[in-house]
Amino acid sequence: MAEENFFERVYVIARQIPFGKVTSYGAIAKALGTARSARMVGWAMNACHNMDDVPAHRVVNQKGLLTGKHHFDGTNLMQQLLENEGIKVVNNQIVDFEKHFWKPEVEI
Repeated sequence: MAEENFFERVYVIARQIPFGKVTSYGAIAKALGTARSARMVGWAMNACHNMDDVPAHRVVNQKGLLTGKHHFDGTNLMQQLLENEGIKVVNNQIVDFEKHFWKPEVEI
């Protein structure tokens, strides 16, 4: 199924996000050569909640908002995971988002 292949490609990139860094759904979509598929990247992140090797907490929206936080067990688990990596979060938004942003390499 094409969707499963797309999700796995998303996970390959997500696994590369360094500790203490975040990226956005759109940046992953762009790196995959499918710039308009940020929402599908979000679906992939939601579908990986049982995959311990995919750091879904490091994927946020383009403004640094923790839009996927309701998919994590616990009230503030996504925020806690990010703060454990030294990323400050205030009102569900990453402080100094540009400083923590990691841009995936774009495929040619």
